[in-house]
Amino acid sequence: MLTDLLGISPQVLFGQLLLGLINGAFYAVLSLGLAVIFGLLNIVNFAHGALYMLGAFATLGLVQFFGIGYWGALLLAPVIVGAVGIVIERLFLRRLAGVDHLYGLLLTFGLALVIEGVFVKFFGSSGISYATPRQLEGAVNLGFMVLPYYRGWVVVASLAICLATWVLFERTKIGAYLRAGTENPRLLQAFGVNVPLLTTLAYGYGVGLAAFAGVLAAPITQVNPLMGSNLIIVVFAVVVIGGMGSILGAIATGMMMGVIEGLTKVFWPEASSTVIFLVMAIVLVIRPAGLFGKTA
Repeated sequence: MLTDLLGISPQVLFGQLLLGLINGAFYAVLSLGLAVIFGLLNIVNFAHGALYMLGAFATLGLVQFFGIGYWGALLLAPVIVGAVGIVIERLFLRRLAGVDHLYGLLLTFGLALVIEGVFVKFFGSSGISYATPRQLEGAVNLGFMVLPYYRGWVVVASLAICLATWVLFERTKIGAYLRAGTENPRLLQAFGVNVPLLTTLAYGYGVGLAAFAGVLAAPITQVNPLMGSNLIIVVFAVVVIGGMGSILGAIATGMMMGVIEGLTKVFWPEASSTVIFLVMAIVLVIRPAGLFGKTA
């Protein structure tokens, strides 16, 4: 058996593969939101991690203060945080249209620091626990490992939202309008399409994806104001590997990097925290546009 030859138990190998799939699911959803925002708006959204954190806190607020269950929060939290993203786009990012990407990066980085600082002030940095939804408690014994129901749900829900997003942007008229708006917004507006409104909604949708990932993460990790900053650098690396702005690249690379990270923890634990950046460096040397990015 392969595991015997490698000197590891099947439980350890498949357990790390499961953890890799779960991490990959978060990487895929978060990098997908970044890819949507960059690919359609040309904005490097460094506030993405803070908005992911907002999604987790919105879930806590909806459940603890308004009595809305997990399933209601799963629907409402992305909408609420997406609305926050729309306000950010209308008040700040729209003013940077047409200027260098660096200004958008600096602005969103500053917004991230402000949002995180406010939440640290009121909630501290130790974190708040959030219980697993009652309907998803427990686990199933697969023989070689025990799979918690909630972690299986995270993978399924992430793949479902990724597939729905790909269909929306690649196979619908709205997606065609958005892609055309990035290429020639004046021509599209001449046909009667409200390009600024599409831009605003696209940013809100990308932010909503970050909040959706935050809702999924709340029962798994401690909800704290710095949870996004600990993850955003890795997610940016995933986006670069897949190709900036590539929706398919974000989905495929996110899942793939999660699995690679999980396997690295088995065979070379010391490199598990840096393997994604090593892959990014290799990809940039071989294919600077990323695995799925468009070459000039």
